[in-house]
Amino acid sequence: MLKQLSSRTFGNVPGGESIEAWTLWGSGGLEVEVINYGATITRLLAPDRNGRLADVVLGFRDLDSYLAGGACFGAIVGRVAGRITGGRFNLEGKTYQLALNDFPNHIHGGVQGFDKKVWTAIGSERQNGAPSLRLSYVSPDGEEGYPGKVEVAVTYTVTDSNILLVETEAVTDQPTPFSLTQHSYFNLAGEAAGSIADHELQIHSDEFVFTDERMTLLGRTGSVAGRSCDFRQSRRLGDAMPLLFQNHGDLYCVHREAWNNSGPRPVPIVRLVEPASGRVLEVSTTETHMQFYTGKALDGSLIGKSGVPYARHAGLCLECEGYPDGANTPGLGNIILRPGRTWRATTMYAFSTS
Repeated sequence: MLKQLSSRTFGNVPGGESIEAWTLWGSGGLEVEVINYGATITRLLAPDRNGRLADVVLGFRDLDSYLAGGACFGAIVGRVAGRITGGRFNLEGKTYQLALNDFPNHIHGGVQGFDKKVWTAIGSERQNGAPSLRLSYVSPDGEEGYPGKVEVAVTYTVTDSNILLVETEAVTDQPTPFSLTQHSYFNLAGEAAGSIADHELQIHSDEFVFTDERMTLLGRTGSVAGRSCDFRQSRRLGDAMPLLFQNHGDLYCVHREAWNNSGPRPVPIVRLVEPASGRVLEVSTTETHMQFYTGKALDGSLIGKSGVPYARHAGLCLECEGYPDGANTPGLGNIILRPGRTWRATTMYAFSTS
């Protein structure tokens, strides 16, 4: 067993398959636990300005709670993250109708999306000594109504500079929409600390996507200038959230300005600060969009791993992804994965203190 990587049994799914919990440690203090059910981050311990560790992601203490579903805490969601308008798209002359599991739309890959699948996990160590966990899954043709077989892998790496690196790659045998996201809920004060109201959020984007009252993407963008969704300057969330449309949070465009010979490299999109602890989270991504979600639907019915009910705004999501409705509106982001091409994306979660 590698020095910075260990595993333990987390439980068994109803079919009998064993679920393992893998822990990755970095010398900077960052500690991440991942289970191979949903490729889910169950714990993320980060130091505060005094070096004290706290678990800064929402989650459950046992497998049964994850199997019961709800909120996608910490999971990889797909085959397409976010909402597909009307659950319908046309591809290669054929119309596909998906489950309307967030009526009137399809969301997060359907009723049994990637967050509810058992992945194959393999631990490794990078050349620089950083611990990594590679999780793979094969989605068969027709799963949840999507065309084509997709072979997908997500790799989590913890660096000594307290960066959690999430790298995704996928191939297919037929054209299919494809766009994943990591769906952790963050509370930098600690997962049982209550509301994120005192967090200060900055989003490095001047453009967002319009939605209707059901959060249906309307296929057009606008400037954040003069709107309640303008986070170009850091704002306290307790002041900002009541002003947001539906108190939900918006989908922002990531303007990729930096490229190298191997394609896009991650660019900054979010800076999140929790003043009391001094914890800072900076998110960079190669993805084209980032969905900010305030956790408005949390209502206290889900009991967290510390035994504390997760109430409204107990955590927030920063979902880096492609344009969810890209199969219908490719001008805002083409998410069609095609045979012979490998889809790759990288998102970095950098933890520090102020």
